[in-house]
Amino acid sequence: MIISVMIKTVVVVLILTGTALSILSAYGMVRLPDVYTRTHAATKSTTLGVLCTLTGTFLYFGLIEGIVSIRLLLGIAFVFITAPVAGHLICRAAYRSGVKLAEETSKDDLKEVIPRADTSR
Repeated sequence: MIISVMIKTVVVVLILTGTALSILSAYGMVRLPDVYTRTHAATKSTTLGVLCTLTGTFLYFGLIEGIVSIRLLLGIAFVFITAPVAGHLICRAAYRSGVKLAEETSKDDLKEVIPRADTSR
């Protein structure tokens, strides 16, 4: 009985943490100044939020209900792999196409490495 309460507590903490991180990510998407920082908010905290939520769900069904869901494991794996890669590719495409950095940005480390499109149009 005590183990069940401990497992449910861990599950609730994981799901609430995932929810809080997803809300924080949505707030970051609205408040951050440019595409680069918005992509950072979208990939880092959303990925961690979804992973916490899916892990909590997997633990609940696996340890309380006795159901092992391969779909949840695949969801965890695919989100963990694809979200950071997609965020990186979006930022790279934005940089190459000439999307301007935020005015607060003090240094452009990619200036010498990656060519940018002509932004004078």
